[in-house]
Amino acid sequence: MSIETSIASLVEEQTGQPYPYRRVELVEPDWTRFPGWKDVTREQWESAQWQRSHCVKNVRQLKALLGDLVDERFYADLERDQAERATMSMLVPPQMMNTMAPQVDPAGPGSLTDAFYADPMRHYMIPVFSDRRTDWPSHPHASRDSLHEHDMWAAEGLTHRYPTKVLAELLPTCPQYCGHCTRMDLVGNSTPAVEKLKFLGKPVDRHAEMLDYLRRTPSVRDVVVSGGDVANMPWARLEEFLTAVLDIDNVRDIRLATKALAGLPQHWLQDDVRRGMERVATTARARGVSLAIHTHVNHANSVTPLVADAARAMFEAGVRDVRNQGVLLDGVNADPHALLDLCFRLLDGAQILPYYFYMCDMIPASEHWRVSVRDAQQLQHHIMGYLPGFATPRIVCDVPFVGKRWVHQLATYDQVRGISGWTKNYRTSIEAADPEALERTYEYYDPIHTLPAEGQAWWARQESLEGTAPSA
Repeated sequence: MSIETSIASLVEEQTGQPYPYRRVELVEPDWTRFPGWKDVTREQWESAQWQRSHCVKNVRQLKALLGDLVDERFYADLERDQAERATMSMLVPPQMMNTMAPQVDPAGPGSLTDAFYADPMRHYMIPVFSDRRTDWPSHPHASRDSLHEHDMWAAEGLTHRYPTKVLAELLPTCPQYCGHCTRMDLVGNSTPAVEKLKFLGKPVDRHAEMLDYLRRTPSVRDVVVSGGDVANMPWARLEEFLTAVLDIDNVRDIRLATKALAGLPQHWLQDDVRRGMERVATTARARGVSLAIHTHVNHANSVTPLVADAARAMFEAGVRDVRNQGVLLDGVNADPHALLDLCFRLLDGAQILPYYFYMCDMIPASEHWRVSVRDAQQLQHHIMGYLPGFATPRIVCDVPFVGKRWVHQLATYDQVRGISGWTKNYRTSIEAADPEALERTYEYYDPIHTLPAEGQAWWARQESLEGTAPSA
């Protein structure tokens, strides 16, 4: 038993609480434990340019990094997934790779294999074929654009889904690609399983159309600036767009969406980015606009001193808040201890506010990550009371054609068939003339493998009737 586990057991015995809180000192794992980085200096590691140019993009590069510390069976497993199942191409910055198996001291050939297979960060950043379900790899109702964001484009890349809020997808790339990405139909490079969509307009034209829509739509007060990831946009172009948004009187909130605060914190620590953010934040304050950063951290191991430094740099630049929007993922964070560990690591270590945890969306090949609504409700129950109220994250289900709903807000729930019904109190941009939009019940579906035998048999019959029975 490790010292940390012993301490945890002792604390639980002393407190009698199901979750034993303890303050954890942030640590940057030693990257030189990997053969491919044994000579990398701290100066190189803290360089955004070095991080970007040494991302792991394929199996060959992963082998060059890990060498024979990981068995060939893992590489073969990964190659098969890349060829048959992967909806996102591989792109992992060194910062993220270094949080995988962070406490293992490699001892020889194959020594990292079991730890790498079990690692929660690896589980969603570098999925392998054996991770995926073979009974139901995808839900019958899974779709590439599961939230129908494209249907709600007011301009190319500008989703007007909520009455007062829009999502501006400025670009289709990220510094890192997550296997569970909800925008897998647009973001990143094509894979053998998914031919990606492409923006048709030039960036300058698309951005101009977005701004024009905001100027002539005074009901919009909240703009989420995303992509992709804004960290992949040259700062001068991002600042130009943000300054133009700040000139629009009706805009009161701007949120910058970037997983790179955790995946590539070196970007946000660059001098030009810090100075640029300070200029934007100063303008925002002068005009009474709230400027925040929303990041995406799914496991406590992601929160390192560099991540805390990046968050602190943004606060010093004048950003009002840094909030985390994670995703519930089985095998990563879908248990109370892992979720609370993450929340406290964010809050105590980096002053990042635990804000939302979304249920994984119904995209293809994602069933091994998804959890049922009932399990999400139980998780919400188990994390209550430990964190401050303002920092207790809400677990939400992003229901197609509805939007975010707390997991306890469902109207109906057939737990045998895993079908939940949800209602809403506003029209999306595609329902302006639909008189029944606010009366209709919209459905969301649990992973079939989580259902009782009766429910699984029912779904198998439906698929059989349609001639599309599940295959391995």
